[in-house]
Amino acid sequence: MVPFWRSCREVLADTVPHYLSPCWFTLDPASLVMTSHFQEGLPEFPAEWAAQEYADDGDVNHLADVARSASGISTLYDATGGRPDASPRWHANMAYGGDQELVAALRTRDGQVWGSLSLYREPDRPRFDRDDLDFLRAVAPVLADGVRRGLLVGKAGDPEGSDAPGLLVLNEQWAPESVSPGLERWLSDLPDGAWDSGRLSPSVLAVAGRALAVAEAPMTADAGRVAIARVPTQSGTWVVLHGVPLIAGGLRQVAVIVEPAHPARISPLLMSAYRLTEREQELTRLVLQGYSTAEIAQRLVISAHTVQQHLKSVFDKTGVRSRRELVSTVFLAHYEPRLRDNERRTVDGLPVRGGPMG
Repeated sequence: MVPFWRSCREVLADTVPHYLSPCWFTLDPASLVMTSHFQEGLPEFPAEWAAQEYADDGDVNHLADVARSASGISTLYDATGGRPDASPRWHANMAYGGDQELVAALRTRDGQVWGSLSLYREPDRPRFDRDDLDFLRAVAPVLADGVRRGLLVGKAGDPEGSDAPGLLVLNEQWAPESVSPGLERWLSDLPDGAWDSGRLSPSVLAVAGRALAVAEAPMTADAGRVAIARVPTQSGTWVVLHGVPLIAGGLRQVAVIVEPAHPARISPLLMSAYRLTEREQELTRLVLQGYSTAEIAQRLVISAHTVQQHLKSVFDKTGVRSRRELVSTVFLAHYEPRLRDNERRTVDGLPVRGGPMG
């Protein structure tokens, strides 16, 4: 992940000039809570910034708010109506030398947010303008795709737990070059395949072929799209196949990542930690994403009164008294440990991991 972010730095510096270096985040698509942070020269995400992000309910430009907005991009100047000095966030930025702040959600074309990018400018520099925003909005899906691929490849190559994805690398002749430990059980369970005798499932080959086709036609409308297939297994479960082209130095390879199919949700975490019901888990996910009571009621097709009743139950089970305290509690208990672990992993050159730490 870090090499990908570093490779983007020069292009961003030339196109959207900014102070110091870009500030990158990975976000959990289920909750829009940060799971990693990387900025050259700032090895740790400051604790006071984390507190402002997840404990201060009266500020603007929160990552989750920008991520779920229609535009997916915001400047602190615009978010405050031209009064950035009214924002506690601005004062924290100024302490580090940054004045103007721009936050862009890294949202794929299918609508999932996998990360966020923040850029800053010094006090004597001009504000981010429409051209800056338009450029970042145009490249955001490509950046999001890079983050998604980096997380998937890293998780498959350095698995965490028995349910982790598996990684298969194929050469130009569609023969396996490498197989991550434990992947055989997934490959053997795919339809019309016979891994024991060396035959791959047609679904694997189809995803691999699509991934290479997109990579070799970068100027088409499909540029930046990820080759994905959701496939039923012979045992009755579902898996998701992701195709990732690996073209470098004249070699044409493709990685296929196999992972269990499950909705983007944080329910296993919340069920084990707080014993929330299905509805309470769903409602908590929307609270973490920053939705209001009226918006939650509309999305779940229930009354605002019912939302408040569910919230009261969630508060009782989690031992909090407010939405912001709920967000802060979940972040501190399950996401900050992942954030700090990923900071150590980037220093050690290890893959970044997504999702909360159980």
